[in-house]
Formats: sequence, C-alpha cells, structure tokens
Amino acid sequence: MFAVTRLRAREQDGDALATAVAALIAALSTRPGFRDAELGRSADDPDLWALVTRWDGVGAYRRALSAAEVKITGAPVWVHAVDEPGVYLPHES
Repeated sequence: MFAVTRLRAREQDGDALATAVAALIAALSTRPGFRDAELGRSADDPDLWALVTRWDGVGAYRRALSAAEVKITGAPVWVHAVDEPGVYLPHES
C-alpha cells in the first residue's frame, strides 16, 4: 500500500519543511514494513508538497505512525499536513 500526505508550506518555508521531512523519512525507514518514500513539490503550486511512502500493508503503516520516535520526529511535518484521506491500496487489474 502507499500513503500520500499532502503538505502546505509557504514557499520561503520549503527548505525547512524538506529538512524536517528528511528526518521523518529516516525515522520511518527504521520501522518494520517500510519500503520507500519520496518528497515532491507541486510544479503548479510552490506551496504544495506531497510525501509518498510505500508499506507492506496498512497495519505496518499505522503501527509506524504510532511509534514514539515517529510522532516526535513527525511533529514539525504534520503541522503542514492537508486534512484529507491519504492511504491507498494499489488497484489490481
């Protein structure tokens, strides 16, 4: 499964957000079931970012988010999160 977390930060705060996300990805990467992650900035809106993470399953993702280290490291990132559903299961064709 993959999770998409959209983040909104003013253009001048982008470098600080990217640094905070790098620390969060490092913390997430130690959790069981983590596969990979990437951060991107919208080509159309410089204030909009997306963090995409891939996991072995929904349970691994949710357990990772509840880990104390992830909560602490993620706090400076989550304040920028857009409130919307973000967990997706791949479409099986």
